Amino acid sequence: MKITENVHALKHHFQIPVSPELKVDRFVYSYIVFGKQGLYLVDAGVAASGSVIFDYIIQNDRSVDEVKLLLLTHSHPDHIGSAQQIKATSGCDIIAHPEEKEWIEDIQKQHAERPVPGFDTLVAGGVKVDGPAEDGKVLDLEEEIRARIMHTPGHSKGSISFFFENEGVLITGDCVLLPGQFPIYDDVAAGAASVKKLRQLPDLNVLLSAWDEPRAGDEALQKIDQSLDYLAKIRKTIEEIEHVRELDQTELCRRVIAGMGLPASAANPLVGRALFLNAQRIGMK
Repeated sequence: MKITENVHALKHHFQIPVSPELKVDRFVYSYIVFGKQGLYLVDAGVAASGSVIFDYIIQNDRSVDEVKLLLLTHSHPDHIGSAQQIKATSGCDIIAHPEEKEWIEDIQKQHAERPVPGFDTLVAGGVKVDGPAEDGKVLDLEEEIRARIMHTPGHSKGSISFFFENEGVLITGDCVLLPGQFPIYDDVAAGAASVKKLRQLPDLNVLLSAWDEPRAGDEALQKIDQSLDYLAKIRKTIEEIEHVRELDQTELCRRVIAGMGLPASAANPLVGRALFLNAQRIGMK
C-alpha cells in the first residue's frame, strides 16, 4: 500500500494461540521506504513476513539487494520475526535501541523473560544489531529522505519511533495504543510521556502505527489524543482496584480487563504480565 511518494505499508496477518482451543487473529504493519539509491525498511513483521516483503519489493521493480537498512522499533516477535532472513538475503545493516539489542540477538532469552504464546512460530531467529538508535539523531538516508529517531519507551524500555521529516510521516511501532487494543504496555506512565512527545511534532502529516490503519491529517492527531486518554484509563482502572498489590497476576488481569470493558480474550498471560508490572509501579493501596 503506497502511503506517500516514498513510504509504503505492508499489513501482515498472523495468529496467537492463546490456548489449545483459542487462536487470536492479529495483524501488524511493516514499512518500506523507497529511495532512489536504496530501500529502507522499518520493522520486519513475523517469521512469514519476509517473503511478503521481498515479493512487494520485486513487484515494484526493485531488487532485494537494494535494502540498505532495517530499522527496528523494538524487539517483540511481531516486529523482528523475519529480520534474520532480511539481513541474510540483503546484507543490510540493522539499527535498534540499546535496550532492545539483547532480546533481538538472543530470542531464547526474550522468550524466557517474556513468554508469548506461539513465540517459535513468530520469530525465525535472532539477528545481530549493527548500530544503536540514539534519541534525537537524524539519519540522512538520502538527499530527500531524512529520519529522526525518537526514544518512545512505554510499550517496552527501548521502543523508538521514526519521523520522516521530508514527508511528515511518523512510524511509531506499538507506542500509540488505541482504545480497544490489548493493553500490552510495560510502563503506562512512560508511555503517556512518549505519546505527549509525539503530539508536539511539527508538520505531522501521517501516523503509521503498527496496530492501526494509516491515519492522515487531523485524524492522525485525533488518534494520538485517543491514545493519551486510553493510557490514562488503564492507569485509573488499576488505581481503583482495592488491595491491587495483593492480587496475583491472573486475578489482576481479569479485574482490569473487566473494568475496561475489554473482551475476555484480552485476559491472557502477556496482558497479565504488563498489567502486573504497572500495578507494582503505581504502588497503590
